[in-house]
Amino acid sequence: MKKIAVTIFFLSLITVVFGQGVTNTTTQTITQSGVGLGSIIAVVTSWDRNKSIMWAILHGIFGWFYVVYFAFTR
Repeated sequence: MKKIAVTIFFLSLITVVFGQGVTNTTTQTITQSGVGLGSIIAVVTSWDRNKSIMWAILHGIFGWFYVVYFAFTR
């Protein structure tokens, strides 16, 4: 559980630091083509629970849906 909290902290820190663009077009490009935070959290929690790349990819596609499911079933 401690690993997940540290991972989420650093991912949110990276998102804040690198998510701020110089111009409006840079910000739009970063948010449109980047991986969402929900997908990253889903992949990390799925890997921690299952240790399977295939499940991690599937849960990464579902993103926040898996994060909410994981929170309710944990």
